[in-house]
Amino acid sequence: MDQVSGLRAETLLPVEPFDRSHILALLRLGDFSQDAFLATDAQGGIVYMNRSAERLFGYRRGTAIGMSVDVLLPEIGDVNARLDQESARNTLLWRGCGQHRQSGVLQLAGAATHIPSPSGYSRLYVMRQRRVGMNDTGRRAELAALVYRNTSEGMLVLDPKGFILDVNPAFVSLRGRSEADVIGRHVRCLNSPCHDREFYRAMWRAVMETGSWQGEHWGQHVNGELYPEWLSINTSFGDDGEVHRRVMIFSNIAEIKQAEAIIWKQANFDRLTDLPNRQMFHDRLEQSIRKARRSGGRIGLLFLDLDRFKEINDTLGHAMGDDLLKEAARRLSACVRQSDTVARLGGDEFTVLLDDVREPRDVERLTRSILRALAEPFRLGVETVFVSTSIGVTFFPDDAADAESLLNNADQAMYSAKADGRNRSRYFTASMQERAQTRMRLVNDLHLALDQNQFSLHFQPIVDLGDGRVVKAETLLRWHHPVRGLVSPAEFIPLAEETGIIRALGDWVFCEATRQAAEWRQRFSQDIQVSVNISPAQLRHEGLDLAFWAAHLNTLGLPSSNVIIEITEGLLMDSDDDRIRQQLEAFRGAGVQVALDDFGTGYSSLSYLRKFNIDFLKIDQSFVANLRQGSADHALCEAIILLAHKLGLRVVAEGIETPRQYELLAAAGCDYGQGYLFARPMPAHAFEALLQAGTDIRPVADQGRAAAGRASGR
Repeated sequence: MDQVSGLRAETLLPVEPFDRSHILALLRLGDFSQDAFLATDAQGGIVYMNRSAERLFGYRRGTAIGMSVDVLLPEIGDVNARLDQESARNTLLWRGCGQHRQSGVLQLAGAATHIPSPSGYSRLYVMRQRRVGMNDTGRRAELAALVYRNTSEGMLVLDPKGFILDVNPAFVSLRGRSEADVIGRHVRCLNSPCHDREFYRAMWRAVMETGSWQGEHWGQHVNGELYPEWLSINTSFGDDGEVHRRVMIFSNIAEIKQAEAIIWKQANFDRLTDLPNRQMFHDRLEQSIRKARRSGGRIGLLFLDLDRFKEINDTLGHAMGDDLLKEAARRLSACVRQSDTVARLGGDEFTVLLDDVREPRDVERLTRSILRALAEPFRLGVETVFVSTSIGVTFFPDDAADAESLLNNADQAMYSAKADGRNRSRYFTASMQERAQTRMRLVNDLHLALDQNQFSLHFQPIVDLGDGRVVKAETLLRWHHPVRGLVSPAEFIPLAEETGIIRALGDWVFCEATRQAAEWRQRFSQDIQVSVNISPAQLRHEGLDLAFWAAHLNTLGLPSSNVIIEITEGLLMDSDDDRIRQQLEAFRGAGVQVALDDFGTGYSSLSYLRKFNIDFLKIDQSFVANLRQGSADHALCEAIILLAHKLGLRVVAEGIETPRQYELLAAAGCDYGQGYLFARPMPAHAFEALLQAGTDIRPVADQGRAAAGRASGR
């Protein structure tokens, strides 16, 4: 393709996609041009032609719209291929043949350029009929003039001394200055007040030395409005090697800069609270660490998590939850210095980065201020709610030397504050790190334990308080770690819930417990009910595979009535979750009985007993431990038993350890009991010995009274 001497018709900065209506509005200006305009979509279909194009090709606009551009420009495919090349300019000059509707072949000269669009690159072709016999110099001049007049970029031509010889229509539109206002004046008249003399000296020094310069520049409209533009300067040399002309090209990049600013903000700031997000926080933390290393200073890092936020979010809705987060962010920001950084990492987690910490007591004062601020009531519409926060605190370089370790330390300290009762702050200590490492190793071991047969089941007898016979058994999981020995369920069950292992572990417990119950049923001709504890985490997310459980019972030939699942009151708090509600109803529909464990220690809402089909209430051992005649615990136990019986439920008392506790519960009408008074949890073979004996395992004194009662006919 021929090049135009002294003009480089290329776009030096990619342009962001325009709105389609914006493009068409721009193109319709072509209706006043003597040159033919054709615009196509990304697939090559004609979407616009001006009046000159109608005359040139012999088609009415309505007929040509939607037609493939190949019909009018058969050779345009080669031009498009060159235009699409990575190294090609965004604007190409071309010569080729066109096709008139009636008179046939046309000799054309024109320019092709990209029009960015959301679906890909559309194209604009500007052309006129080429006069046959015109020499190359004439053709180049014609094409150069074509581009110069019709480009959307402002252009002006300077003489070697910097005086303006000509400007194109786009420059007039861009700067709002007429040709007469600038032609003949020195280019200094276009200098921006945003740049000093040194900027322009450096720019023109580069032009003198290299012949070109390009970069961002602040343009000024005649009305005084400033806008960002991309400015490029190129030089045309004569045959003698001297400067002939200089060409300046101006592109308004205000929309691009605005889009860049929006993208940058979206990438670095939280949309809800307008605080720095995780990415920006990490950047600032890294910068603060580098600065502190150079200066020998100290950095403080606070990790905050709102207490009870999930409960408020679930109860009042996400819109109210968002309002609470925005207000919490505002209060946090009001507590810190202007030089500090408050960020939202996600959910209800926030961080505060404190530069140049002189004294730890300054951080102590800040944490107290934050705790007070967030403990104040939040007014959300007509609702008033209360939350608090748990804060973990760590320091650089005292506790860690890198950003990731600092965050881990602060996170561990925050969880320690949660465990200690919430609404408080805790400082990171080495023992927290040790506990975290132990926890991580335990999680890793937990993944292997099931495959390596490290789990076993123990069974604690549940006794009929009327005759002392063993009629049920609670299944308890035991982990025999190859190095640590017996690991407490209180230690590994929460880890299994957090890591998702609980589902596979729960399936294994159910299968083993019911297999054992089926074996006892066959050997001792006795229907022993086994109760299996269900973790809330088993019912959330994917949920239990009830079909698998039912198929397993069918394979064993064990009636579903021989199985009791034990749930806690806390799980019923999640009953608004349809998944949990449906699964509990499915258990009852399959004939599996349900026991409500630890009754009285949770929320104790009696509406749960009315809403759900519960078969058993289990009185928590905390009420039984201090059971004395006439005590408050005695009155509560009697009330629970009476209430349960009125509702058609049976009652199991947990933690019975003394004959007196047993006597008071039996006198109150409690149906069943379990505890060390009768037997501790035991392996399956020891439990079998109890079943085989079939004896009354109540306290001896009570057995004697029962025998005396039978002898007297009572």
